[in-house]
Amino acid sequence: MGTGIGQRAGAPAVSDAELVRACRERDEAAWGMLVERFSRYVYAIAVQAYRLSGHDAEDVFQEVFARTYEHLDRLQSDAAIRPWLGQLTRRLAIDRLRLARRESLGDESMELIEDPAESEIEQIELALEVRAAMDTLPQHCQEILDRFFARGESYQRIAAELEIPMGTIASRISRCLAKLRVELGDDPR
Repeated sequence: MGTGIGQRAGAPAVSDAELVRACRERDEAAWGMLVERFSRYVYAIAVQAYRLSGHDAEDVFQEVFARTYEHLDRLQSDAAIRPWLGQLTRRLAIDRLRLARRESLGDESMELIEDPAESEIEQIELALEVRAAMDTLPQHCQEILDRFFARGESYQRIAAELEIPMGTIASRISRCLAKLRVELGDDPR
């Protein structure tokens, strides 16, 4: 079976394309990594973008990865796994909403449910990209950006908790944001 993904401990991060290739070779460790890598993405689409209940979101989640396992050979580009999973999740979430609507109406109405979630899905994808880029930054940058932007902490609180002079907070945030922009490929230089 060649060099499986599971045998690459300590190796650099595996690309999506490498992961998909290993999954096609039925590498069990790769399947586990694939589910782990994309589980938050799939679940976020189901819950945040389509507002599915926990039970329905779990059903969609399970169905997405079951179909992925069965139909991975249909993926035309190994690197395109994220958009492929996103589209599959959207289709299954809409199917789940249609089913719930038919059940609540008590008839077999096939009224089309529009896709109201496209902008939310874009926001989820952007948030995941930012999180992945944040993970590549030095720990001190991760800490200060998370505290300021995600937690909404004040300069005063950050300074007190990190034991940094308050005048240093703004410059450190600025330097760390510049590093984040480079990681996101959004460097204006």
